[in-house]
Amino acid sequence: MKAAEPCLSPLKPRELSKLGLNSDVKVELRILQLPVDYREVKQRVTRIWEDLRPQLAVHIGMDASAKAIVLEQCAKNRGYRDADIRGFRPARGECLPDGPEVIASEVSMKAVSKRVAVEGVEVTFSRDAGRYVCDYTYYLSLHHGNGCAVLIHVPPLSRWLPASLLGKALQVIIQATLKELRKPDLKTWFAENSTAAIPAQGNQLGDCFGEN
Repeated sequence: MKAAEPCLSPLKPRELSKLGLNSDVKVELRILQLPVDYREVKQRVTRIWEDLRPQLAVHIGMDASAKAIVLEQCAKNRGYRDADIRGFRPARGECLPDGPEVIASEVSMKAVSKRVAVEGVEVTFSRDAGRYVCDYTYYLSLHHGNGCAVLIHVPPLSRWLPASLLGKALQVIIQATLKELRKPDLKTWFAENSTAAIPAQGNQLGDCFGEN
């Protein structure tokens, strides 16, 4: 299947690539990095959706205040008041002037959160991704990809969450997401509606794209 993973993760893209998905679904990972820059993200997300044709974008973003891994269901169009690393703020705090207020992923992240069990890691579900560059990227990805995207917020690496454990948790979460996609109703929906997938952001952002 085709899949994409845009991210802002404390794991280096090379580490994510080495880890792979260890999935029974054949997925080829491609990794991209983006700065925490609204304008750059908007250009690259649009380009990725126009040039690549994966079925799913998995965005991984770091939330410095998070104590658990958070699976985000939807993205918001307005409320982007905080400046990016270049001091830029979107005009009127909007992602897309004529876009809907909220776009939800076609993947049930709540269902995915119930599938996941990684010892030592808490995984939760959310409907508010925080109105910063990750949320902004997620909205663009959902808009261009007709809902074929997900966003995973992760805490910073720490003694209780080393890179090895975070990597394992992400692997399990993405595996669960792929299984959710294989449900008959979603499988049909994605086959009819998907055309591409995109990245996410943070200090550095990694995007992984899969294709069979």
